[in-house]
Amino acid sequence: MTGISFEFFPPKSEAAGEKLWQSIGRLAPLAPDFVSVTYGAGGTTRDRTHACVKRIIDETDLKPAAHLTCVAAAKSEVDSVIDDYASAGVRHVVALRGDMPDMGAFQPHADGYTGSLELVAALAARGNFDITVSAYPEKHPESVSIDADIDLLKAKIDAGATRAITQFVFDTEAHLRFRDRLAAAGVTIPVIAGIMPTTNFTGAKRMAEACGANVPAWLADAYEGLEDDADTRKHIAASVAVDQCRKLIDEGFGHLHFYTLNQADLTFAVCRILKLGAAAS
Repeated sequence: MTGISFEFFPPKSEAAGEKLWQSIGRLAPLAPDFVSVTYGAGGTTRDRTHACVKRIIDETDLKPAAHLTCVAAAKSEVDSVIDDYASAGVRHVVALRGDMPDMGAFQPHADGYTGSLELVAALAARGNFDITVSAYPEKHPESVSIDADIDLLKAKIDAGATRAITQFVFDTEAHLRFRDRLAAAGVTIPVIAGIMPTTNFTGAKRMAEACGANVPAWLADAYEGLEDDADTRKHIAASVAVDQCRKLIDEGFGHLHFYTLNQADLTFAVCRILKLGAAAS
């Protein structure tokens, strides 16, 4: 059976917090393998992330995967976060380098970890953590090549990473090419395909440009002229996501990770159509 997981981001306001918990409540009955909670650029949402993760542990049966970054923080600060997670009962961490507060080129903190590789090693040295890392089917924007990305992924595996989640991809063929390259490079840990169902195509396109994800022309054409037609966008978004997930499942992907953007209904519908998670029973 295909595994599923969901990603949420911590709320910026009381109203956003209510929407987040409505989304979590909507998706919880699907019994995902885990749910992840993100950090903002520069660790700006650290406290809210911690509070969200702790509430998931205290009030739900979901298994949280807490994001952790090393940007704009000394090693002692990051280590304190690791200890806090452990004390709260977190056993699964998504270890990422992170983005700078101004979204510019990465600069390590003078007293900090130099990147995700050192962060993974620090987590692994403490033990008792399941460590997930990132992977980029279409190349990280700051990387010189996909081969360099794969070499870094292999180094993170050697340092203790147990699985990877890919950046979201709209061009499904990119997922398939990346899978084949990883197999040829000897990568054997689970690499989970990242999916982002969204009705906000303008916002999705902006995020795709920032992270180097290709937006196929056919997808842009499908949404053209629908800026004021939310209902049609919903139908298109569901159809596109279902088609992508179905192809990935048919191609043997054993787990799909949904970037929910705290919008539960679309992701719930996709999982129901495909009978994923508890919807399969």
